[in-house]
Amino acid sequence: MDQKPMSSLQRVLTTLSHREADRVPFFLLLTMHGAKELGVSIREYFSNAESVAKGQISMRKKYRHDCFYNFFYAALEVEAWGGEVLYIDDGPPNAGAPIIRNHNDITRLTVPQVKDTPCLVKVLNATRIIKENAGDEVPIIGVVMSPFSLPIMQMGFPAYLDLIYEQPMLFQQLMAVNQDFCVEWANAQLEAGATAICYFDPVSSSTIIPRELYLKTGYPVAKNTLSRIKGPTATHLASGRCLPVAEDIAQTGTAVIGVSAEEDLEEVKKICRGKITVLGNLNGIEMSRWNMEQTAATVIEAIAKAGVGGGFILSDNHGEIPWQVPEDVLMTLSETVHTYGRYPILMEE
Repeated sequence: MDQKPMSSLQRVLTTLSHREADRVPFFLLLTMHGAKELGVSIREYFSNAESVAKGQISMRKKYRHDCFYNFFYAALEVEAWGGEVLYIDDGPPNAGAPIIRNHNDITRLTVPQVKDTPCLVKVLNATRIIKENAGDEVPIIGVVMSPFSLPIMQMGFPAYLDLIYEQPMLFQQLMAVNQDFCVEWANAQLEAGATAICYFDPVSSSTIIPRELYLKTGYPVAKNTLSRIKGPTATHLASGRCLPVAEDIAQTGTAVIGVSAEEDLEEVKKICRGKITVLGNLNGIEMSRWNMEQTAATVIEAIAKAGVGGGFILSDNHGEIPWQVPEDVLMTLSETVHTYGRYPILMEE
């Protein structure tokens, strides 16, 4: 007698416990594609909670993946602090001019009140609508920018790196207000129905800063922040390399680590086995150019390298699949996981 398939939530919880579920779970972290589903512009799609919820529900039904994703766009958090959002027709909205133009601006920052900030309220409302649909069957992934990485949008890359190296007191002051916001924002999403929080922290990647600096900066910020979030978390480095800091990230209290497409999944899995679940590592940029054969072959290779023993969720490597990735690639990805991701994993020679 065939075993009854697990729900998506059961499947994910099983793999997080480093055991094999019925098949490898996979997350299609789709945002803008919801606009395509509804036949509207990206700006219109993100203008209201109902559109985003409807898009998420429609896309999961189509692609049969294992999560809902309440993420609108990264610049939303800068928008919450009073910053500008710039829309384009075929990509994610971006942050406009920095809201921190000089060091004195840091001393004047006040934490946005989450439940009184319209752009954040939209996300909370979308989360509630999705939760009504998902029940306890499908995990809903909420999103925060880490306090350590948010300043890239708040003040720009060069100015932020100068702050880290040259103004340690002001750096700590900025971390304090950003942590308070991050914690309030994460917990509000959990209260609205999110199952877990994705903690986007690309600056902590060894692609951007050396491990020695991470251990003095992003690491203690993550440990403090994650300890105050009232639910499980996943740390995503948004395409950045994780290998040099993977074991350190596992010590922050997070349950999942996002893996770069530039890293070998087999090597990452070996380091993370039994400590932290691996999420990744399909190259979203390359995905836009894949044909069906490439898609299937890449998915099969990823499952073969990291799927055995649980502790692996197949996904893209950035945390947001580009607008240019076509529907047939996404459909092939899904069909391949459903065919070749079933446990026990038996790959043809």
